[in-house]
Amino acid sequence: MQSAARDERSVIEIQQVSTRFGDHVVHDAIDLEVRRAEIFALVGGSGSGKSTLLREMILLQRPDSGSIRVLGVDLQAAGDDEALALRRRWGVMFQKGGLFGALTVIENVGLALREHTELDEGLIDEIAASKLALAGLAPEVGAQYPSELSGGMMKRASLARALALDPELLFLDEPTAGLDPDSAGGVDALVRKLRDLFGLTIVMITHDLDLLWQLADRVAVLAGGKVQGIGSMSELARMDHPAIRQFFDGPRGRAAQEQEKHGANAQNETNSEKRPSKPK
Repeated sequence: MQSAARDERSVIEIQQVSTRFGDHVVHDAIDLEVRRAEIFALVGGSGSGKSTLLREMILLQRPDSGSIRVLGVDLQAAGDDEALALRRRWGVMFQKGGLFGALTVIENVGLALREHTELDEGLIDEIAASKLALAGLAPEVGAQYPSELSGGMMKRASLARALALDPELLFLDEPTAGLDPDSAGGVDALVRKLRDLFGLTIVMITHDLDLLWQLADRVAVLAGGKVQGIGSMSELARMDHPAIRQFFDGPRGRAAQEQEKHGANAQNETNSEKRPSKPK
């Protein structure tokens, strides 16, 4: 019997993935799909397995069973060379930046280029500087060390490094965690800009409800080892599962929904003002 054709829109396919730590079940036969050029978010409470799933998607950990395909490659079957080639096609922004403290910012951003290409030093520095500019950082930041950066600058520098090899796929681990509202809003706008400019597929873990409402095309809620719901934030807001309701019924959830409504109303008013009036 001929197998069904794979969906070419799928960038990540997770099928029947199960993960255990001793007797603790983290994932129980999880199925997920991430589509090309979408912003896909994983959410869930502490211990729900979202960070473990991210680690499994970037080859830092293997599930006990099931399969994960990323960019058409079966991670469980990939050899060392195939895994290395695959890592060059994605970028990862870690929650705490993950920058090397002994290197300057521009050296951190250029590190992947030094490891994976044969470009000369001058060109590597030029590319690294362009990535810093793309991430919204001034040229002089490149000469600084990570310890000299603010939280928002650290996030942007980490994002610049994740973009160094022009990835097709971008993983973001809590991209706005610990930032003030203005800095978080700047990261929101930057992530949307990157997706729209380059058609990137973006997978993110976040607890930031504002970020979810403003950016995520689809969101998967993990709890009890399962995917308890998946859809747009508007679709999830209408679901009754207790694990999903936690994100919408608390004070932060209600505030984020109200802010989203006000933003939508303001946009509608702006659009109405722009429409030409009908001749009498």
